[in-house]
Amino acid sequence: MRTDTAPPHNRSMASPTHSPELLAQVAALPALPGVYRYFDAQEQLLYVGKARNLKRRVSSYFQKDHGGTRIGHMVGKIVRLETTVVRTEAEALLLENNLIKTQHPKYNILFRDDKSYPYLKITGTAAQDGQGTAPGQRFPRIAYYRGSTDKKHRYFGPYPSAWAVKETIELLQKVFRLRTCEDTVFVHRTRPCLLYQIRRCTAPCVGHISPRDYAADVADAQALLTGETSTLLAQLQQRMLLHAEKLEYEQAGQIRNQITALAKVLEQQAMESADERDVDILAVQVQGGRACVNLAMVRGGRHLGDRAYFPSQLDDALGLARASQQAGVAEDEICDPGEEGGSTGLRSAQAHILGAFMAQHYADQALPSAIVLSDEVDPLLLQALGEQAGRKVPAITQPRGQRRIWLELAQQGAALQLTRLLAEEGSQQQRTRALAEALDLPQEQLDALRIECFDISHTAGEATQASCVVFAQHKMQSGQYRRFNIQGITGGDDYAAMRQVLTRRYQPVADALQAAGGAELPANAPRLPDIVLVDGGKGQVGMAREVFEQLGLDVSRIIGVEKGEGRKVGLEELVFADGRPKVYLGHDSAALMLIAQIRDEAHRFAITGMRAARARVRTGSSSLEEIPGIGPKRRARLLQRFGGVRGVANASVQELQTVDGISAQLAHDIYRALH
Repeated sequence: MRTDTAPPHNRSMASPTHSPELLAQVAALPALPGVYRYFDAQEQLLYVGKARNLKRRVSSYFQKDHGGTRIGHMVGKIVRLETTVVRTEAEALLLENNLIKTQHPKYNILFRDDKSYPYLKITGTAAQDGQGTAPGQRFPRIAYYRGSTDKKHRYFGPYPSAWAVKETIELLQKVFRLRTCEDTVFVHRTRPCLLYQIRRCTAPCVGHISPRDYAADVADAQALLTGETSTLLAQLQQRMLLHAEKLEYEQAGQIRNQITALAKVLEQQAMESADERDVDILAVQVQGGRACVNLAMVRGGRHLGDRAYFPSQLDDALGLARASQQAGVAEDEICDPGEEGGSTGLRSAQAHILGAFMAQHYADQALPSAIVLSDEVDPLLLQALGEQAGRKVPAITQPRGQRRIWLELAQQGAALQLTRLLAEEGSQQQRTRALAEALDLPQEQLDALRIECFDISHTAGEATQASCVVFAQHKMQSGQYRRFNIQGITGGDDYAAMRQVLTRRYQPVADALQAAGGAELPANAPRLPDIVLVDGGKGQVGMAREVFEQLGLDVSRIIGVEKGEGRKVGLEELVFADGRPKVYLGHDSAALMLIAQIRDEAHRFAITGMRAARARVRTGSSSLEEIPGIGPKRRARLLQRFGGVRGVANASVQELQTVDGISAQLAHDIYRALH
């Protein structure tokens, strides 16, 4: 059973003296396991924690004077509390980390939730039983896939990278010659393609292989992907001998070639082990105030590579955890890697980070057969993950044999990735400092320096797009990038495009400043960046100045990047909207390197958006596939009826309704999507 509680809001309170309502709620908490959440006066989530006894745990924060410690600083900001009662401490731990992952509290360790992991997909029901009715079901294809899975297809993975999936697809093409073409291409083939000629496909599209034989190849591919290599090789050898006994030498030769290719691949896999199935190897390194968790994946006995994760808010989170433990608040012991105690303290911090990663990572990822760990984690975490998965989770911290080799490699990878990160961060901070010096900006709060850069991209006026990229905290913030579709202007008019994008981006800022009337802006209000970069010289800067003057904003923040003589890289000059003289930074300037990095990223982001928009306009294929209710059959009927996507886009709603299976509502949806 879960119950949520929340006290009345008290937004005016920002001192360590807490409101009577909050203290009354703390006193009324039950002595049950649960999760608690602290909020400040601006409704920012400060901290998420779990407790086996909510009353005792939460009360301990408010019953002591924590002074000027990290915990005292955090407690002083609390004006609101939410709690959720759960059945067990293990359930509390899972809920805690789900909330951390989705709500990003300020004082918890956060692992960035990257794009979903890629999978290898074998399509159609034939992947299961070999008895499909449609051509695509009788002859399933192998494909790269990223997204949510379903029961219609068979998925293998996850894989640590797209490269690992594509390498595996190449392996399956070489050994089993399974098709990779789309169904729309497959059903319209009249002769084999190039892949058949180079022996990467058996050409099922034109009947060069029977459904039964193709299904056998699919089953063999699945056996390889699930690690049943020894059984697979024995079956292939037996089938080869049977064909030879029947004097079917051509079929026997084909299987012999499969065995040879498969044996060669397995020989190249130095990390292959017949005793392993699916294993994750997790290693953590801590250095210089940063940490790296390296996740290596073994699937089907094959080492597929690894992926590095770098937690954010590490100092605040570990500092708060240590302070909580010293104050008798925390339930777990966290030691500083650098404090007296040496390696024991280091292992404790590493174990805390590793546990946080596992709790957040496996919240939405399937658990492998076993997990090899560089440090011991809380047994309660393993119990909670096991309850979530419905089975026990074998966690090995002292591996032997092949597993030990995997762990050592994962530890080396974590150390290398962390060293690289620290070197890159040092270089980026140096570039930020150099730019601040060149522009006479304050040096005290360089971590807070925010730069937004704009660029315009189009092809002869077609599909004009503007990009806005963000540089903050010494790195590009890709999650804050924005694209703007530019409409209502003459094609190719970059000045008008720049006017439109700047107005759309900064009108809310001007409105917020006007509403504040000179007072401090609320924490969640849109703000003006420290620097607004535009890719262009006097003309673009002049247009940006006009927009800012109309909006009543500070024009001194606008800087243009003007190409030098002959448009050579390294000769760029900075143009200022407030009339300051141009600045040439020098071709080897760290500040110019940062400016070029930001500008190039804005150009890349704009041109990729423009190309995608242009492709949609010219082909409309992605738009058709994305329309709800348009599956392969209806899409094929539309294309056949109107002779292509351009014809579909030019058709009226009434004409669309003449196609079998297209209702009036669906016709309107198609028309709106393509216009």
